[in-house]
Amino acid sequence: MRAMHIAGALAFPAALGAAAPMHAEESIYIPLFTFRSGPFAATGVAIANGMHDYLTLLNERDGGIGGVKLNVEECEAGYDTKKGIECYEAVKAKKPVIVTPSSTGITLQVVPKASVDRIPVLSIGYGLSAAASGTDFPWVFNPPDTYWDALSIILQYIGAREGGLERLKGKTVGLIFLDGTYGREPIPLLEQFARDYGFAVKLYPVPAQQAQNQSAQWLDIGRDRPDWMIMWGFGPMNAAAIKEAAAIHFPMDRFIGSWHAGAEDDVRPAGICAKGYLALNFHGIGSDYPAIRDIVKHVVEAGHSQAARDKVGENLYDRGVYNAVLIAEAIRNAQTLSGRTSVTGREVRRGLESLAISPAQWRQLGLPDFAAAITGISCTDHSGHQAAYIQQWDGTKWSRASDWIAPMTERLRPLLQAAARDYVSKDPAWPKRTEPCDKSS
Repeated sequence: MRAMHIAGALAFPAALGAAAPMHAEESIYIPLFTFRSGPFAATGVAIANGMHDYLTLLNERDGGIGGVKLNVEECEAGYDTKKGIECYEAVKAKKPVIVTPSSTGITLQVVPKASVDRIPVLSIGYGLSAAASGTDFPWVFNPPDTYWDALSIILQYIGAREGGLERLKGKTVGLIFLDGTYGREPIPLLEQFARDYGFAVKLYPVPAQQAQNQSAQWLDIGRDRPDWMIMWGFGPMNAAAIKEAAAIHFPMDRFIGSWHAGAEDDVRPAGICAKGYLALNFHGIGSDYPAIRDIVKHVVEAGHSQAARDKVGENLYDRGVYNAVLIAEAIRNAQTLSGRTSVTGREVRRGLESLAISPAQWRQLGLPDFAAAITGISCTDHSGHQAAYIQQWDGTKWSRASDWIAPMTERLRPLLQAAARDYVSKDPAWPKRTEPCDKSS
């Protein structure tokens, strides 16, 4: 592991209260499970840099959350489940206040462990969709959305383009996906929507070892010619799929990726042929935010970052910033709830369970209009199910192709609850929730 001792606070502390005096012996331990190496390193490096740099900014500029420094330590998991569990076992004795597994596979293995060890798990926009049920998973949080939320947003966008979801009847929707726990996560919901709205589903799994050689899958897609294609891809699979789609002249404005398939490096290899490609996103892109400009000044130009200057503000870098914001604000909320500055994992769990970030608070953080408000997280709902939007590649950059679209929360909630009950029922030893519910939750 590579240790970094960094501190955090809000971007504009005067607006949200002055920091408490810092005691030299105090620190808050946050391990980051990163994947700067391995087959998905390009993705992992960008996200890790965004997380690290935002937390470093808070240290360099503000001196700590509530006056207490963050002791942040990276553990290189290589997007490998076995290594991820080794990271978890290595850090848990150090009393982390939160863990960020950084992959669906690692998350699924960490979930039952964290419930026993009382360590909150933050898996933003990935992991187990059913973990949104706080009743069954009191130590796991997946804001701003689950994968099922993501699929419901994509289908609403498709429906709007077709003139209504009912107009999908008789059409075909293809799903090309990385064949593993992440890629298969949306399939049950997609098949349910197909039954509800009368469209056909075609599945095109891509084994990890074939991620960069998808000629067979796209030969099938060219033959089937679905009306729409959705991609649940990751890392190098995305760029290969977009190039293959271009080669068979699939219309790019009918090809939509999940939020893990919308990086600049996903579209650049296809050149101008990627123009029109769509992807889901839940945060802003670019460096024209006060907080990002501060990162450049206090972190990148000061030599505290591993990020190249021209990578600051790209989609996945900003994804890391978003992740770090949620960590920092959960800690700040925990301090408020507990009345203590040096908080524990139990207290940060409480901070996550009542986490809220309004549009005004996003502005105070130096990130105006960066993301939808964080609302609705509670004892029973650990996601909040926030709005997201569709972005489109214009050949050189991403631009917004839709307004914010809310997921089908009321429709999804009973499905998520049923999935959660099914998950825990398979483990007779699964602990019942014993954690009290704050009135603010």
